[in-house]
Order: sequence, then C-alpha cells, then structure tokens
Amino acid sequence: MKIAVVTDSTAYLTEQQVKDHHLFVVPIPVILDGQVYDEGVDITTEEFYQKLKTSETFPSTSQPPLGEMLKLYEDLGNEGYDAVISIHLASTISGFVTTLKNAASTIDNIQVVPYDSGITVMLMGYLAMEAARMARDPEVTVDQIIARLDDLKSTMDECFIVNDLQNLVRGGRLSNASAFIGSMLKIKPLLTFDADTNKITAFEKVRSLKKAYARAEQIFAETAERVDYPLRALIIHANDEPAAIAWRDKLQANYPDLPIDISYFGPVIGTHLGEKAIALAWIKDFDKA
Repeated sequence: MKIAVVTDSTAYLTEQQVKDHHLFVVPIPVILDGQVYDEGVDITTEEFYQKLKTSETFPSTSQPPLGEMLKLYEDLGNEGYDAVISIHLASTISGFVTTLKNAASTIDNIQVVPYDSGITVMLMGYLAMEAARMARDPEVTVDQIIARLDDLKSTMDECFIVNDLQNLVRGGRLSNASAFIGSMLKIKPLLTFDADTNKITAFEKVRSLKKAYARAEQIFAETAERVDYPLRALIIHANDEPAAIAWRDKLQANYPDLPIDISYFGPVIGTHLGEKAIALAWIKDFDKA
C-alpha cells in the first residue's frame, strides 16, 4: 500500500525534515494588519515577530482554502497513492481538521484520513515524521499507522509559560481565562493542553519566571519517574532562542541521556501565545519504543 503523509505548517518542521520524510506540508494563513501571509511561504518567523512589534491590529489566522486541499489529495491519488493520512493542529484551536473530515468523502481516487493531532507545533511534527517513516514500508496499513499515532499522542504533555495572557484571551483560545485575568499582570501562568478536552488551559499561577521554569521541570521529573517508557523532551520558544538553549543545557545536565530538541512557535501559534513564550514538552521516545 502506498501511503502519503500530509501535515500543516504549524508542525514547524525544517526543510530537511520535510525532504527526508517525503512529507507534504500545507501552509496555514496568518493575517496581520489586513495582509494575508502563508506561514513559512510569504513570511518567516523572524519577519512575523518583527512586524508584530509595530502592527496596528491584533493578528489572526484562518484555514487554508478547502479547494486547494482537495486538489492536493486528488493529485496524490493521481500519482499512485492509495491513501493519505492528513495530520493537523488540534480541532480545539482550529476547525481545519473538522473541515477536512467533512470533505474527505468527496474524493474518490484516494482514501483520505484526516487525523486530529490533539496538539500542534513540533509535537505534531514528530507524529508526521513517524507516520511517514512507517509509510515507507508497503506492508504497513493505514490502521497500523493510526494506532501508532494514537499511542504516541497519549504520551505527549507540555507546560507553556507565557509573558502575557492577552493574546490567548483576545483570541478566545484560553478555556478558563476568567480565573486568571484579574491577576495576569502579576503572575507567570503555566498552561497546557488539557488531557481530556485538548483545550489550552491555565492550570497554575506562579509568581515569577524562575518559579515557572522550576515547576515545569518538576512536572517533567514526576512524569519521567512515573512512566515505563523512555522520553524525549522539547523546548519550544517564541523568538527567544537564547532562553531555549539555556533551558535545554540546564535540563541536559540533569538528564544526560535524554534527547532534547529545540523548536519554535511560528507565526500561527505565536499569534496566540505572544513573543517570548516558552514551553517544555515531552513524548515517548519514538526512536526507542
């Protein structure tokens, strides 16, 4: 069986990763001061954060044109693919994957399987790369790949630290905003994708950035102690690579055998989290288990 893997630009994969895994990446549009940019095509992450400093309006995002998605699937079918697994950002922060599920039955020359990653950023990128790795084996089925993605997804967790909740509140992406707005100028809230709802939730109020880092590290340590499989970690930053490197190096000293990657929040996700946000995330090490 010949299976293609599609994902979207919020996976924040490098060009080399996309090429090595033969992935198809669809850009998500971001709108800034009335101008529509395709993430990673018309605007780089650096350009976005620079423009954000002087923008007159709050940025927003939209879904890629459905017609372009359907054409991509049809083209893949015409190229000889039997199925396409289309892995996209969580349905709780975008209706994109739901739109694709509703439209999948209109394609008749290829099996289209939209997959809700329940997350976004490089954690979703890991899922896309693992799906593509498995798809290289012609004996592997769609169901086997989906089962593997479900397993990996169940091991993902993360702690986000944002400087200001305004972007999430204004964008309607924070599920329990009312509990935090009154004191948001005095705290560094810890956020996560809730395990049950996959919605962005602020779960603790921390009084300083130092304490926020320490609490995130504590949660990770408790997880590493509890699970019976190896982990890999990920530091994700919003235009603050030095902070990400420093945190990576500190964690690496405590966990010398732990694979730790560094990634970033690009324009679409940076729209909601704001500049200088940072996160510690983890997942079962798919290279070992």
